Amino acid sequence: MAEPYYITTAIAYPNGRPHIGHAYEAVAADTIARFQRMQGRDVRFTTGTDEHGLKMVKTARDQGVEVQALCDEMSGYFKDMCAKLNISHDRFIRTTEPAHHEASVAIWEAMKANDDLYLDRYEGWYSVRDEAFYEEKELTVGEGGVKLSPQGTPVEWTVEESWFFRLSNYAQPLLDLYAANPDFIRPESRRNEVLKFVEGGLRDLSVSRTSFDWGVKVPGSPDHVMYVWVDALTAYMSALGYPVKTGDWGKYWPANLHLIGKDIVRFHTVYWPAFLMSAKLPLPKQVFGHGFLLARGGEKMSKSLGNVVDPLELADRFGVDALRYFFLREVSFGQDGSYSAEAIVGRGNTELGNAFGNLAQRVLSFIAKNLDGALPEIHGHSYADTALFDAVGRAVSQDIPTAFEDLALQQGIDQWLQACFACNQYVDEQAPWALRKTDPERMQTVLATLYIAIAELAVAILPVIPGKAAELLDTMGVPQENRTYARIGAQWYSPLAESDFRLAAPAPLFPRLELPSQNEA
Repeated sequence: MAEPYYITTAIAYPNGRPHIGHAYEAVAADTIARFQRMQGRDVRFTTGTDEHGLKMVKTARDQGVEVQALCDEMSGYFKDMCAKLNISHDRFIRTTEPAHHEASVAIWEAMKANDDLYLDRYEGWYSVRDEAFYEEKELTVGEGGVKLSPQGTPVEWTVEESWFFRLSNYAQPLLDLYAANPDFIRPESRRNEVLKFVEGGLRDLSVSRTSFDWGVKVPGSPDHVMYVWVDALTAYMSALGYPVKTGDWGKYWPANLHLIGKDIVRFHTVYWPAFLMSAKLPLPKQVFGHGFLLARGGEKMSKSLGNVVDPLELADRFGVDALRYFFLREVSFGQDGSYSAEAIVGRGNTELGNAFGNLAQRVLSFIAKNLDGALPEIHGHSYADTALFDAVGRAVSQDIPTAFEDLALQQGIDQWLQACFACNQYVDEQAPWALRKTDPERMQTVLATLYIAIAELAVAILPVIPGKAAELLDTMGVPQENRTYARIGAQWYSPLAESDFRLAAPAPLFPRLELPSQNEA
């Protein structure tokens, strides 16, 4: 039986349409999910929208619409983004679903049964935009004397009756967790930040609100709604059917990976494991806080600055797979990076277009034209052939899987690109167009070697560019069952070459990208 693997994105807050950061996270998670499936694992992949909280109430009020209507509209945009970007999620969870309410109530009651919830009065700083409470020592002062959270968002002094969670009881258990599981928080820079925060001591956490009523009602306290992060984090389990502990929850929980932005690491690595410890539930295995995609000049994208980029427009302009490739190729995963149209065009044209697309185009077109599409026969192997098989095989079966397993996505793509370069060098050195007249048998061996290598490269990059890679593999006749990271050459080529399969002249995989004109930009 295939080993289960559960991966989640953050449950996105839909008070606005998806931006490039949402797309970046979704593509990264999708790539990891696809990679794990190609490793033979039984993958469950969850994404969705976190629709409660004061931010949604204020946005709906500003727009003059009902809150539920706003949730329905905005959640739809996130579903559309997933469909557009070829995100292969198994579950899109919405926190306004009745089943999610049931799960939130269940974890609340489990924490209360452990005597970790009590009623008191909250006085402190709260950021509506972050849906988070902050201590005075964490704040800075912005223009006009406005107090700001660590994320740069304004905070307001809040006074109300509240249920509290005994977070202070969990400082040592959390530190023990981090010590026993060094990879629980990644990358290391995020781990160090969390360690410093917890080592500084934890205060009990306000986990309910009475100033608005858009959320999950606290059982036994109908004037209170749960703090949005209690509700939102539980979505990772409600998506699996919790509180029913059999079925999908029993099969896939705990999560192997929560993939989130670096700005919400504290919620996932301090509050969430503490809630689960209190409820006596298994803890996720790893939380990875990726960096931000920044605007030109290193600015964080925001509506107020007018530099927010619509990922669907980018996908329409440059192509879905070129955009996906750019996201993961441009930035070392876990670090911040920047977006520009020039970078997308540059990566798309030089690496996807020239190094890989043109390689496939000229080899496959040569076979279609000169061999009537019949796959070339292999007449022994030279040292050069074996060296290329070794280089590509090592990349496909070892280097790329090792990097992807470690979430080193950029490094895995670099290994793939190096294998593409090796193929292009082999083509130039072997010159099959010259061998056509001087040594037709050698020409066929060279073409067969390249055919197998190109197929392996297409398999290797499937998680990153699933549309174009699958299109190429379909054209080449590679069976679905052989689209894995194992070396596939000996498994499929000979039977296919001996069949009636004929290769049609391929269409260009990656048409040349152009920069938008100044008027368009």
